[in-house]
Amino acid sequence: MEFTFNGFYTLISAVIVLLLGRFLVNKIDFLRRYNIPEPVAGGLVAAVISLLVHSMWGYSIVFSSQLQTSFMLVFFASIGLSANFMKLKEGGIGLVLFLICVATFIIVQDVVGMSLASLLGIDPLIGLIAGSITLTGGHGTAGAWGEILETQHGIQGALALGMASATFGLIIGGVIGGPLAKLLINRYGLAREQTPAQIKDRDTHLDKHPEELAPFENPHQVRLITADNAITTLGMFAACLAFAEFMTGYSKGTWFELPTFVWALGGGVVLRNILESLLKVDIFDRAIDVFGNASLSLYLAMALLSLKLWQLADLAGPLVVILGAQTLTMALYAAFVTFRVMGKNYDAAVLAAGHCGFGMGATPTAVANMQAITNMYGPSHKAFLIVPLCGAFFVDLINATVIQLILKFFI
Repeated sequence: MEFTFNGFYTLISAVIVLLLGRFLVNKIDFLRRYNIPEPVAGGLVAAVISLLVHSMWGYSIVFSSQLQTSFMLVFFASIGLSANFMKLKEGGIGLVLFLICVATFIIVQDVVGMSLASLLGIDPLIGLIAGSITLTGGHGTAGAWGEILETQHGIQGALALGMASATFGLIIGGVIGGPLAKLLINRYGLAREQTPAQIKDRDTHLDKHPEELAPFENPHQVRLITADNAITTLGMFAACLAFAEFMTGYSKGTWFELPTFVWALGGGVVLRNILESLLKVDIFDRAIDVFGNASLSLYLAMALLSLKLWQLADLAGPLVVILGAQTLTMALYAAFVTFRVMGKNYDAAVLAAGHCGFGMGATPTAVANMQAITNMYGPSHKAFLIVPLCGAFFVDLINATVIQLILKFFI
């Protein structure tokens, strides 16, 4: 039996999950020491409880997907609204190098998936489903390509397999990033854990220089905003989401068709730089950060609340093998390629955690991974400049191009 929660009950549930996650991370030393993000900690407990209830009594809850999608779009719009061209330029060569690492891994991910599928005697396209389509792409890309693979390439159940694989990736992406970064930081002596007193002092320090912060950096730090600036910022978010909805419909079926969240991000970039550069309007970054961080946490909580872990039991044996290999490949690549290429320093370790987040799950997971690390070890301005833009905008364009080339030339 299914119970349906409307937006209000879904929001209440998400807040409870976040509070639970915060409590668990603060009270359980393992979660805190290995930098498991609060939404992931609380969300996994909720998902396990849902699994037990479903297994024992057959009950399940359907949460409001519209509200979850809205928070996701606000999160991506906040990335765009934070991306003035000066900050993009500030990323410099590091942005280019990280993008090369990410683009190369997309190819590696698909090679691993398709090769293992062939060795296991199943259609290579199933390996592609368990590759960048679902792991780098997430649920949105899995849904879009799953329908195409079912209707145009005859892969029965591609949509269900894609959603289950994306679910697996979302969980694993939020689990392996923190421990991997901690391992790298401790092995190379890159930073020391901050004491609770140092963390409290940092978070309660009033932010007097918002221009020095990258998007989503120091999410617990006090940020002073006013009602007027909050209203103006909400108006900009509404404009980004309206633009995204229009462009999604307008571009459907064309060569420039993109997921809605990419249009939300792109709309934010355009709106920010028109207002700031051409119209000389002051943009209040602190309000954007507050709404962006809140949306990030709520989206992750709702995404994990909506997980139906019993669906993972439906994964075929070969697919489980492929996804296990993908997890190992992601961890090794982040440790031995991303970390080293980005400089083998503290910033590189945080970037490796971020890469695990969107390499296996989604950009919100990447940001949450980095926030868990920097909350423990201190800020990484460079990582928060690079990952949101790479993970949200460039990665989806590269991923779509790679998938299309594979389908055209190798299938």
